[in-house]
This record gives sequence, C-alpha cells and structure tokens, in this order.
Amino acid sequence: MANFYVTTPIYYVNDVPHIGHAYTTAAADVVARYHRQLGDEVFFLTGTDEHGNKVAQAAERRGVSPQQHVDEMVGKFKGVAEKIDATNDFFIRTTDLEHERFVQQFVQRCYDNGDIFRHSYEGLYCPACEAYYTEEQLVGGLCPDHGIRPEHMAEENWFFRLSAYQERLAAHYREHPDFVRPRHRYNEALSFIEQGLEDISISRSALKWGVTVPWDESQVIYVWVDALINYLSALHYAPDPAAGAAGGPGKTLFERFWPATYHLMAQDILKFHGVIWPALLMSAGYELPEHLFIHGYLKLGGEKISKTRGNVMDPFPLIEQYGADPFRYYCLREVSFGSDGVVSEESFKNRYNTELANDLGNLLSRTTSMIAKYREGLIPGRPSGSAGSSPLAAEAEQIVGNVRAKLDQMDLTGALETIWELVRRLNRYVEECAPWKQAKAQDSEGLDATLRDLTEGLRLLAVLLHPFMPATADEILRRLGLEPGPETYSWANTTWGGLPDGLRVVAGAPLFPRIEE
Repeated sequence: MANFYVTTPIYYVNDVPHIGHAYTTAAADVVARYHRQLGDEVFFLTGTDEHGNKVAQAAERRGVSPQQHVDEMVGKFKGVAEKIDATNDFFIRTTDLEHERFVQQFVQRCYDNGDIFRHSYEGLYCPACEAYYTEEQLVGGLCPDHGIRPEHMAEENWFFRLSAYQERLAAHYREHPDFVRPRHRYNEALSFIEQGLEDISISRSALKWGVTVPWDESQVIYVWVDALINYLSALHYAPDPAAGAAGGPGKTLFERFWPATYHLMAQDILKFHGVIWPALLMSAGYELPEHLFIHGYLKLGGEKISKTRGNVMDPFPLIEQYGADPFRYYCLREVSFGSDGVVSEESFKNRYNTELANDLGNLLSRTTSMIAKYREGLIPGRPSGSAGSSPLAAEAEQIVGNVRAKLDQMDLTGALETIWELVRRLNRYVEECAPWKQAKAQDSEGLDATLRDLTEGLRLLAVLLHPFMPATADEILRRLGLEPGPETYSWANTTWGGLPDGLRVVAGAPLFPRIEE
C-alpha cells in the first residue's frame, strides 16, 4: 500500500464557480478513487483562496466586508465538490486561522534563511492575475491570460530571491523529467527558468485583506504565496481520514503524505506552481511535490472560459437535470485531459444520447431484460470445466491492463476510451450470439454462457467505471444483484470470472433516459 496525495488549486472566491472548477475537481476525484481501488492510503485536498485585492474589491462592490463576502461565497464552491460527488478528505480555506499561522511560519523560515529582503519596485500589474508583467510578456499591450491592460504600480515591498534558485530549479527539472506533465508543459516551465528568473514581490503595502507579514505588520503576504502554502498547511491541521481505523497509521498527515503526489491545475497557473512554489519550498527546507499535472482549458466557442472574460458555463443546471455522472463523463471524454478543447451543451447532449443512453444504458437494459425473460431473473451459474472459459476473457484482461496503464499516466480520457472498447465489445457480443435465437433453438447451454458473459462484462465495467461515474457503477451492480462497496470496487476484482453464483437481476428504469429535444 502506498500513500497518494492529490490536490486541486484552491479556487478564488471573487466570483461564482464555473465549469472549469468542476472539471479540475472531478479529475482529482477520479484519480483519488482509482488509488483507493488500488488499496493506497489517499488524501484528496481542495478548497478556496480567500485573500487578495480582487476579493476585497468584490466585497466593496457588494457593500459587505471581505469576511462576509468569502463566508457567503465559500458555500458555492463547497457545493461544486458536493454536486459532482467528489470525495475530498478536506476543504481548506485560506481564512482558516491555522492556515494563516502556518503561512507566517513558512515565510519566516524563508526570511530567516536570508531569502527575503525589502525593495522598491514599479511595473505593469494585472489586477485580474494579481501579478506583474514585463512589456515583452504582454500580448498587444494586454495581459496574455485576461486580455486587459495592466496598470502601472509602484510599491516598496518584501521580495523573495527567486533568482538565487534558478540553477537548483533547472537541475531539479533535468533530474526529474516527469516533474511536470504533459511534456510540453514541462518544456514550457523549464524554458521559463532557463531564460532567467527575477526576484519577486511577496508582499503588498496598499492592501489590508490578507495574512500579515510576521516581521512587518504594515504589509500583507502576496495572495499567491499565501495560496500556494495551503498544500502544506492543510496537512498540519486537517482531520485524519484514517482516524479510528484499527491500529491507526501512527504518523501525522504531513509525515504520511508530503511530498504531494500530484498537484492538478490549469495551464494559466503553471508559472506559480512550476517555478515559484518549488523555489519557496527549497528556501523553507521542504521536499518538492512529485508531479504537477497541467490540464488544458475548456473553451466556449474557442475562447477560454474565464470569470474575467464573462463567458462562464454554469455546470449546475446540467448536473441538476442529468446528474453528476454524465457531467463528469462528458468533461473527461470530450476534451483530452492535458489539452484544450471546446465544450457546449449541444455536444454534451450528443455524447449523453449516443454513448451513455445507447451504448451503456441499452447494454444493461437488454442484458437484465433477457435474463428476466429467459431465466426468470436468475443469472446463470458458472459452468464447470473447460466449458466455463469465455471468448471475452482474454480481451477483457487486455482492456483492464490498458486502463490501468493509462490511469497510472494520468491519461484519464484515454482510460475512458479504453473502457468504452469493452462497452462496444459487449454490445457486439449481443449481436454475435443473438440470445433470442439461442432461446428459440433451445440452446440452453449457449444461452446460459452468453447471459453470464454479459453480466460478467457489466460487473467488470462497473469496477472500471467507478472512479469516473460512481453512482452509475453502483446502479449497475445493484441491477446485477451485487452490493456496491470498497471491497466490490477493489482493483483485485478487475479479473474476469469474479461474478458470484446465485445472483438475481433487479429491474429498473433506463440508466440514462434519452434527451429528447
């Protein structure tokens, strides 16, 4: 058993959540559930970033205090995790007192090590990013991520000696070629380092909504530094998900789970996570995370979904109307994980009808209906001897191996496509064997083998689909007379032939009722 620690970015609460937040959280939940299937001890963290200028401005526009604003907004972000059926072990808020204290301790360590100094600075500042840019980094004079014109700002702040870590960062990248995935994002981050790093401002003097610099109460810590440290701070005060387990793990969360296995995020925050965060960790004396995985943008009409751009796609209506599972499936199936892709309600409905309703839902319905019709609902038992072998066993074994290989490499879209190979194969098997013809010809042995193979295939599908579509997997098992649970979903049960004898199918409504325009 290994330890597996996966994080989402903590989401900024200056505005309501959108589909991008749900996308990242769903992806993190898939890998967390998969590693629980493997028997690993898992810690899955998400949460909210609640300090900074944009939050203070949003509160001012609403006529409330920043604390009132974040307290109201955080419920909406917790709602994202709940609505998509995420199994996060902790939800961190950067206004948690324990987090704020840890942030101060962390930056104090960097200061004591001589890596923080006072400096006057002026430059081009994007209020949407809350970051400075050079003229060369702008696109047509605008912020490359938000398309707005930066403001000229001058401040005397505390700076971090990022330049002092250039060689160590570059060496770490070369020694760990899988530190950032996919590979083109690794190349992007390494190129940024090799072009030369400048020291960065890590405090703000004109802002009061933030964590106070421990040695200078006139300034607050830059919101991005505050936010990044959440991945460490949570392990020092979050409840232990294994507490009360027989014997107990015997070590703190930090000892068990740091360094993080995967930080998941979109590409716009790669610089913060791939350059600034590891340098801060080096300065404070912590190990670096094992991997960063950078997924692409979900786009509407070819344009990145962004609260600043105002082109957000609200996930809640789709989830409320069709359920969390179709939404999770669509996001990870429609857009190759790690690449940009266009999403729309039209393409959602198309995948829902063709792949969920027709392919998977119809397969379950046909199989259980034929067992009810031809065998009075009782799934045929396992034949003895060589007659018990199935022509599907070898194909299923290969598919399982391919799914695991893709999940191990964070190829979530590829894993789903491979699972669908089994869905399509089982549908072809129905047509090849034609159980209705076997029944008419009174081929009892052949009919039993076909029906059992189909139910065995559906059981296997439920185990493979569990990380992606947990409620659907549960329902498939119930229709087959099985009880969902951690043991049922263990990866050890992805071998062909695990279906117990004596099961009776349960009738039910269509798994995915077709969407009719």
